[in-house]
Amino acid sequence: MTTFQTETGPWLVIIDGQRIFADPTSPWGSPMWADALPRILALADAFGPRVLKTRWVPPDPRVGSWGPYMDAWPFADRPADDPLYDFVPELEGVGHECLVEHSFGKFGPRMESITGGYPHLVLTGVSTDCCVISTALSAADAGATLTLVTDACAGSTPENHAAALTVMGLFPPQITLTTTADLLAAGGPEGAA
Repeated sequence: MTTFQTETGPWLVIIDGQRIFADPTSPWGSPMWADALPRILALADAFGPRVLKTRWVPPDPRVGSWGPYMDAWPFADRPADDPLYDFVPELEGVGHECLVEHSFGKFGPRMESITGGYPHLVLTGVSTDCCVISTALSAADAGATLTLVTDACAGSTPENHAAALTVMGLFPPQITLTTTADLLAAGGPEGAA
């Protein structure tokens, strides 16, 4: 399997592979997570050290619209160190960088301090229709190049996943959609784009 280890190569970003989004009993659990996880792990293996995991935690204090949002989802109104926000066991030890954010979109100065300015990001994770799309659109708007691995993302529902893919598919050449098999067969994001 190809390993991407160049200084300027693309970064695999695993968005929010946490228990709160993976557990089928969680109100935010994705029914698509179990299928996406093996693909994410295969990609992480291929990318070697150029893997960045993100982790969402609620803002503290709950400022602006986050107050009513957390009121609407009281099960998630917990401290950032609650086990609900831990990575799923399969992702423990995967990747060499971790970015914790209090926002749905993970792209910004903190991510750029890891990936460099105007990076090529290969996005995977959960949920396609929330944190993935928020990250993709803000990164594209800032000039990043994105490859979205459609079958390595998990939506809140299959319908919402498809809707989010339709929206992100409107942004070529900044956002390119591909599958895990096509990306790996092409030898990396540059070949699939």
